[in-house]
Amino acid sequence: MTNLVEMIAKALVDRPQDVKVSESTGDTGMLITLQVSKDDMGKVIGKQGRIARALRTVVKAAAIKSNTKVTVDIVSEPQAEAAETVTEEQGETL
Repeated sequence: MTNLVEMIAKALVDRPQDVKVSESTGDTGMLITLQVSKDDMGKVIGKQGRIARALRTVVKAAAIKSNTKVTVDIVSEPQAEAAETVTEEQGETL
């Protein structure tokens, strides 16, 4: 699944070298995290989220073969840094 997400994302963005895909498995299924540069977020999400929705639809269709629930998250920076940034903006520290 990660190869599929990576291939599609690299075809959409201007900076394919910045595309990173990670996979983790939990109780509710598989989580695929797609990380792209901030400049490419608009290209991956698309107008009104249409490209992101289409990407998720394709991945879910591919996951049906393996009878797995897959969730795709799109981020512009690592989750830990993003959470820290949001918390600092609210005046709290981790």
